[in-house]
Amino acid sequence: MKLVFAGTPEVAVPALDALIASGRHEVAAVVTRPDAPAGRGRRLVASPVAERAAEAGIEVLKPVKPRDEQFLARLREIAPDCCPVVAYGALLPKVALDIPAHGWVNLHFSLLPAWRGAAPVQHAVMAGDEITGAATFLIEEGLDSGPVYGTVTEEVRPTDTSGDLLTRLAFAGAGLLAATMDGIEDGSLKAVPQPADGISLAPKITVEMALVDWAAPALRVDRVVRGCTPAPGAWTVFRGERLKLIQAALVTDRTDLAPGELSVAKNNVYVGTGSHAVELLWVQPQGKKPMRGADWARGVRIAPGERLGAADVR
Repeated sequence: MKLVFAGTPEVAVPALDALIASGRHEVAAVVTRPDAPAGRGRRLVASPVAERAAEAGIEVLKPVKPRDEQFLARLREIAPDCCPVVAYGALLPKVALDIPAHGWVNLHFSLLPAWRGAAPVQHAVMAGDEITGAATFLIEEGLDSGPVYGTVTEEVRPTDTSGDLLTRLAFAGAGLLAATMDGIEDGSLKAVPQPADGISLAPKITVEMALVDWAAPALRVDRVVRGCTPAPGAWTVFRGERLKLIQAALVTDRTDLAPGELSVAKNNVYVGTGSHAVELLWVQPQGKKPMRGADWARGVRIAPGERLGAADVR
């Protein structure tokens, strides 16, 4: 088939690579988000998908909105048979959805109908799911509600961050998306409607949602830290300033600390929760680079009884 691939971030690149390498289909063009400011200088930078497409000599389309008439006219000229999508980042209007004969087929990083929305992997980790996966489905105007072509499952490991899990799903999903294109092309694959039950939503994780509640059980604290890593980053407050929490570990034999209360040993720093303590392995103070929790604790000279989550503790 003639394909136009739509995607933007690094997580979409393995799927693009798989389609380019398949040899069975032609990737005629790539659709991605416009260049965005990045880095200290805030200069405009092309998306990872745009850079990979340029390396491969593939035409790159960067509409400000996918309903722009110039973009739609070019898409009609290309006349793709199907448009595979991975984390494109913009809603597709019906006028665009109707152009390819086989529609737009999305690779979504959950086992639909679970975790429909922008942040399925983060929500799976934060909810404590033991199994998740990826699914390919035909895009409709509803939110991730279209019929499913195929799925692949992936275990959520006890120490997985959302970044760890998403990386594995990106590569497993790349193979699934390529196989889905093959099945659509030879007619062996038919999309099956999603069940009406088991629907859960995965909206974008906001900074407010990433604030750690130390009164929650330790297991919940650990899931929030892992689910919000690398983005947007779990955080708390220490002496009136934000402290980013990069990595924590459960400590089941410490139940003597109040929620948020800090305890410093020679090479460890512990914090109390609503159940047992967690150890702060890696943190990032405001305006500084990531550091080991024990190094941070030595540097700030934590006073007895001092807590996280309080603006000022005496």
